[in-house]
Amino acid sequence: MSFYDLSVTSRKGEEIPMSDYKGKVVLVVNTATGCGFTPQYKGLEEMYEKYHDKGFEIIDVPCNQFAGQTPGTDEEIHEFCTLKYNTQFPQMKKSDVNGENAIELFKYLKSQKGFEGFGSGPAAFAMGVMLKKIDKDYKNNPEIKWNFTKFLVDREGNVVARYEPTYDMAKLDKAVEELL
Repeated sequence: MSFYDLSVTSRKGEEIPMSDYKGKVVLVVNTATGCGFTPQYKGLEEMYEKYHDKGFEIIDVPCNQFAGQTPGTDEEIHEFCTLKYNTQFPQMKKSDVNGENAIELFKYLKSQKGFEGFGSGPAAFAMGVMLKKIDKDYKNNPEIKWNFTKFLVDREGNVVARYEPTYDMAKLDKAVEELL
């Protein structure tokens, strides 16, 4: 199985095949509307505007599995993102990224790039402390740890990197630019 064999459901219920993204650089991210990392929508939209014409796409998958930080319907989530952050990239149907009901796209992404840590700094430390209370073995499994985990896919469909929500958005921008 490859990235291009998968699909995701749009917020309107349509199946979107990843093969539609062949030849493009894709960032897949699980998002939330009520999270401390929600302001990352601003940086994501800036990258989208900057690189979309060069072949960059964002696949936004809202998820309510982390402290219930994505309440609301798919339409309410879309309205929040477009009104507050002027997002232009498409949002998919709210979906699970972990557990029994995780969508195939995230099962695949996690199989390609496991958890490698939160990095350093106050946010990374805080995430580690919080997650240790939730899952003592969090460092040793590939599960998504929190909202705004991102996977970068190159133009050939290879999952080249996984970025935790604590990763510097400016460095992520540079990584995207290098693949374009």
